[in-house]
Amino acid sequence: MGIISQEWKLSLAILLLVLVLLTGTPFSSAAPKKTNKNVKTNVFLSPKIELSPGLVSNKIYYDVEFPRGHISLKSFNAELVDKSGNSIPLYQTYLHHWVVIRYHQPKNVTQNSQEGITFLRNNGFCQDDSLTQYYGLGSETRDTETYIPDPYGIEVGNPSEIPKGHVEKWLIVVHAIDTRGVEDRLGCNECKCELYNITKDEDGKNLSSNYKGGLQCCPDGSKCKLKKGFLGPIESIYLKYTVKWINWDSNFMVPAKIYIFDVTDSVKISNKSKAISLKHDCKVEYEVEPCSKSNLNGSGCIDVKRTSFPMQRGGYVIYGVGHQHAGAIGSTLYGQDGNVICNSTAKYGNGEEAGNEKGYVVGMTTCYPRQGSIKIVDGETLTLEIKYNNNIRHSGVMGLFYFLVVEKLPHHV
Repeated sequence: MGIISQEWKLSLAILLLVLVLLTGTPFSSAAPKKTNKNVKTNVFLSPKIELSPGLVSNKIYYDVEFPRGHISLKSFNAELVDKSGNSIPLYQTYLHHWVVIRYHQPKNVTQNSQEGITFLRNNGFCQDDSLTQYYGLGSETRDTETYIPDPYGIEVGNPSEIPKGHVEKWLIVVHAIDTRGVEDRLGCNECKCELYNITKDEDGKNLSSNYKGGLQCCPDGSKCKLKKGFLGPIESIYLKYTVKWINWDSNFMVPAKIYIFDVTDSVKISNKSKAISLKHDCKVEYEVEPCSKSNLNGSGCIDVKRTSFPMQRGGYVIYGVGHQHAGAIGSTLYGQDGNVICNSTAKYGNGEEAGNEKGYVVGMTTCYPRQGSIKIVDGETLTLEIKYNNNIRHSGVMGLFYFLVVEKLPHHV
């Protein structure tokens, strides 16, 4: 092997630096290398979920198994499996969504009790009872990267933040739809009201005639319309979730904050008392109307929805990903000057195996900005843009964007 001169090495280093400066690429969609040998991994199962053809399960499971102690969460991945641990394809059981929520509760309460619970929401923008989760995805869960690069992580279990006499716990919500033998699989997945024969909301009030489909029409225990005469067995399934974490070390780790941006957020901004006050109203889901032939252009039918508002406390972006449903094209988070903070594109399957189901959104691309390359300043106005293909109507779609922000960089940067 030949010996490379120091002059050649220096020239190569300069060339690489020039290329970086010329391209100006602020982020990579590739996941960072997981080289930390201290990362621990554990795999858990939710309580058993029993489904018959067409049936919906949308239950809350309190005090689920989860890593304990003062830790830094590095990733959370999940999927539906059968009783033998085999992955279940989306065309058999559609995973509409799952969410993981953190809470404190007094010690020595009975199992699954809701007594004395204090929920610990993320740092996101929505009103107190909306989108409070730490993690949450849907059909795209198998092929969406969630790993947080070192030295960052989501700090949980800090003893100084847990009230005396309380413990920290976690709950999981799993919304699954059994689509074996249904008349309209996409319609069932989109919770179209006519297929579930639902006309009233959870409070018993009549649904608006404009509400064609969404969460109100596929509550727990509801059933989507089956093909005439179809019969099928009851199946036992589980949400299998894999958690990676590291024991917290304040000398090494930098805590990340979780933000969730909802494109349906109709925020109201008030400047009373010489201070900006934001009142958020996140509706979580919306209707994508089909386009008319007169709206067709060279790129086909595309529905574009946007919302903007100032982010009061900024920081450095270290991760970003969108969450969308069938028909999704992608989502983009913009900074105030129009710069792209992150693009997240929908990935569709083209086969039959679990994780590659044809026609389903099986993943979303992610963003990992170069360390310190993207900073949101205090009060900067962010804009979220969500795109769906609207050749046909899509009901109950979502346009959420998860991104992680750190308020400071590691000491060596």
